[in-house]
Amino acid sequence: MLLTWDGSGSSPLGGTLKLMIVNGNNMMLWLDDVRKPVKEMTNHDGDVLWVKSYNEFVRWITDHGFPSIISFDHDLADEHYKDLMGQIGTDPIVLGYESYTEKTGYDCAKWLVQYCDDNDLKLPECRVHSANPVGAENIHKFLENAKKHLNI
Repeated sequence: MLLTWDGSGSSPLGGTLKLMIVNGNNMMLWLDDVRKPVKEMTNHDGDVLWVKSYNEFVRWITDHGFPSIISFDHDLADEHYKDLMGQIGTDPIVLGYESYTEKTGYDCAKWLVQYCDDNDLKLPECRVHSANPVGAENIHKFLENAKKHLNI
């Protein structure tokens, strides 16, 4: 059984919760602050749970365990979008991770790898759907390196 958010309110913590039976082997965790996980975007036939922030991401996994798939957005706050947009046309684009006050999808990926390493767990299937090409590449490369070097 799983509590899921119906989309009302400003976050899953402030929205209406409903009880639903889910098949954990066919569940996707969708990390994105803005984009609602519609079938055309998720390319997933099973249940999808939407989390919008680092804190919601960490809380969901620590409370419920791993879904079969996690799909990452990189930019989870306005400051992340502003950083990227302010650098369009420059080469290379360098994201200012050290200056962010809000955590990114990249921070979620780092937490996930550490969680797997600390608990001797394998990473679930991970996808990246971010519109930020630099952030998406950072998440993808980090996860691939972790799988290769940490055997998770």
